[in-house]
Amino acid sequence: MNIIIIEDERLTAEDLKDIITDNNPDCQVIKILSSVKEAVDYLQANPQPDLIFSDIQLGDGLSFEIYKKVKINVPIVFCTAYDEYALTAFETNGIHYILKPFDEGKIAEAIEKFKTLKNSFHSEEDHSLTKVLDLLQNKQNENSGSILVYQQDKVIPVKLKNIALFYIKNEVTHLLTFDQKVYYVNKSLDEVQQTCGYDFYRANRQFILNREAIKEVSQTLSRKISVSLKFDFDEDILVSKEKMTDFLTWLKA
Repeated sequence: MNIIIIEDERLTAEDLKDIITDNNPDCQVIKILSSVKEAVDYLQANPQPDLIFSDIQLGDGLSFEIYKKVKINVPIVFCTAYDEYALTAFETNGIHYILKPFDEGKIAEAIEKFKTLKNSFHSEEDHSLTKVLDLLQNKQNENSGSILVYQQDKVIPVKLKNIALFYIKNEVTHLLTFDQKVYYVNKSLDEVQQTCGYDFYRANRQFILNREAIKEVSQTLSRKISVSLKFDFDEDILVSKEKMTDFLTWLKA
């Protein structure tokens, strides 16, 4: 089994390599990469390994940037000194999350988890484990009850129950919390709609509303529904007459 390590601290990378290879004779660490740029260049030019062990905070950025630039079809074990990125890790092909300093037992657990997942799928089309990863990521979304947002150089989770609405502004997805905080979301509204659950409704192309944020609704002259929120909001929110019955059914549920 071929493994790549992405870690900017050389001694830490060597320690991880020794733990992996000393306890798993069938594992070979074929490359140690130390930066986002080096990892992107290497992965774009070489075949993908069977498994990646990846630090999160690298000298030139977060390793998640690697996986935005290069399509990775193999699972990743994230290793970090911080636990604030756990949700993002499991949205980025992550099958395991290990806090530093490394523990031999945790490394062994991660490799065993990988082998178990791999053995669960035998057809050629599933060798990349894409199907497994999709299931893991969807399960994580269901269980988390949160969505990831970007604030300066950090990625933080915001609980769905605290979100009043999602909306598009200047072609960028934002969310507004009930306490009037605004965050940028690195997802389309279509993607948000798939993960935010039944308490939210897609009013139109621009808005997804939390039922708890709605104060009242009224019908306009054009037979659309106008939605008033429990707080001040600058933009008009309209639901088309085609969606009126569905919307009202959802609202009273």
